[in-house]
Formats: sequence, C-alpha cells, structure tokens
Amino acid sequence: MEVGTTMEIKNYNGSLALNATQCGCSVKDLVISLDGGASWFYQGFINAFEDHIRAAVEKVIPENIIGSTSKLDSLLQGLPRSVSLDNVTALNMTFVNDPQYGNSSIEFDISGLFTSTVAKTSNLQKHPQLSLSCGGASNMLLLSLDEDVFNSALEAYFKAGSMHWVVDKVPDQSLLNTAGWKFIIPRLYWNYPNDDMVLNISMTSSPLMRITSEKIGATINADMIIDVLHGTETVPVACISVVVSASGVVEASGDKVYGTVGLDDFSLSLKWSKIGNFHMSLIQGVIRVFLNTVCMPYLNSHLGNGYILPVVHDFTLKDVHVVTSTEQLMLCSDITFANASRLAALPVL
Repeated sequence: MEVGTTMEIKNYNGSLALNATQCGCSVKDLVISLDGGASWFYQGFINAFEDHIRAAVEKVIPENIIGSTSKLDSLLQGLPRSVSLDNVTALNMTFVNDPQYGNSSIEFDISGLFTSTVAKTSNLQKHPQLSLSCGGASNMLLLSLDEDVFNSALEAYFKAGSMHWVVDKVPDQSLLNTAGWKFIIPRLYWNYPNDDMVLNISMTSSPLMRITSEKIGATINADMIIDVLHGTETVPVACISVVVSASGVVEASGDKVYGTVGLDDFSLSLKWSKIGNFHMSLIQGVIRVFLNTVCMPYLNSHLGNGYILPVVHDFTLKDVHVVTSTEQLMLCSDITFANASRLAALPVL
C-alpha cells in the first residue's frame, strides 16, 4: 500500500493556514486469510469482495488524512497572535511572509516586535526575507532576531515611562555632595555648601540599537538633572544633556542569553542652569567616571541575569552560539530531549 499527500502552509492574515492539496492511496496487494473450521466457507466471500475492500481502504485513508489536516489547520490558526510579557509590553506573534522550505528545513518568520500595553508605539516592521546562516555550521535550530525587535522593546518601555533612574548612591559618595564640586563648579558650592545631591536621569528618546557583523552598538540620549537636597527641599540646579555611545557582546549558555556592555564615547551639553554657565570640559572627567563605575555596571547587572530563550517543553538547547550580521542577531543550536525516560516510553510505530 502506498499513501501520498501534498500539503501547503500559507500565511493567512498573520496566521498559518494548512491545506491538503492532494491526497491519494493505492492498495496494490490485499491478502486476507481466515483460520478456523469454517474459514474455507468465509474465505470465498472475502475473495469475492476483494476489490470492494480495496476501494473502501483507498477511500477511507485519504478522508482520515484530510480530516486530521483540518484539525491541525484549526490548531495553527488558533495560535496566539500576541503574548503579554508584563504589565508594560506584549510580543507580537503574528506570522509574516509564507514559510520558506529548504532541503531539510522550514523557516517561519514571526513579527516578534514588542508593543506597549499603555502607549502607542510606531510600526517598525519591515517584513524582510531574512538570509539565515550559522556561519557554515549545521544546527537543528536557528533563531534570528532583527534589530527592529530590540528597538521595538526599547521604544515600548520608553513610552511607558520606565526609563527613569534616580541615583543617590555611587562608589565614591563624595561625588554626590556639593563640597566635592567646590573647585569644579564653585557657584554650586557657594550657594549650597556641603549639601547632598541626587542625579535625576531620564531618557529623552528611545535608545537606538544597531547590529553589525563586528559588534552590537547603542546610542542613548538622556537628560541628567542635578538636584540639591537643601534642608527639606529638593532644588533642581542644572540639567545636562548626555549622549552615550556604547557597544557590547551577547553570549549564550544553556537556555539563556547574556550580555555585557561597555562605554565607547559620550558628549555633554548644558541644557539649563541656575548656578551659572560652566564648561562641560570641567565635568567631563567626573561624568566619565560616573558612566564607567555606575551606569555600565548597572546595565551589566541586568544583562548578566540572562534572558530565557523560548524552548518547547521537555526540550533543551545544546551548544548554543551567537552569530551577528547586518541588522540581525542569530542563535544557532542543537536540540536535545530533556526527559529521557519519557522518550523511552513513547510507543514505537
């Protein structure tokens, strides 16, 4: 007996639609033998209706396959189009483009963009046809993330007002006391001698990430307001605009990816001041120390916790490595079954 079926999966309005375009069954040889005292009698009826039995089998099997295909199609179209990650963001899980078939692989492209649940975000989606490669290595799984996915996440958190940071503790606490600025910004010390300060840092726009084959870079624009704690009052005395360029690397271990980031360069400009004008060159060294000893370690503490990769239950990733190319970050991995006892209990077909 030979059974042949041809199926196609198409993108239908962001969901996957499965359709059996052809299905057939051919029974070449049919042998039914009966044992028992009266088997010789019933064997004659079996032989007489052999063609009818063959035709019934050839009809029922394709009907069952098509029926099962319909159930699988309903399952695919019922996949969630959005997954909430927290009270700020959700992940767009709609499919883009039709699946791409290789000799031994199939590629599905998912939007993957982050959307805000509390604010409208721009549509960064390009629907590209990705060029996927693990650098010549042969892996069972290749997960490609366009830089727009990361930028959409950054924009969602920025518009939700989550990119705000108040700094009141630093490794050298004298930096947050006006006495430490006596010879750098004299007027600050004259007006507020020996008062503690806090730094009120807010992003002025969503950080922008760029991925190349050499590195992963980011540009961050922020306003840093210097607040003086004068008695029971909090007095804003100056606002400095800071543009930071940073770059980092991504590594993978087990089912998690980790990142580290370092400072490349930065620029300063005085936005407004209640303590007179002062040249940015006077405070550039202090800000560099602040960025390297406070800001970068703060970011790395979060990136160092790692982010769990999406893996099907009971499976785990093996030998994950990271590859970057223009606008893409790819995770290449093999897959192993985590529960060996369950695998041994599966029925043998």
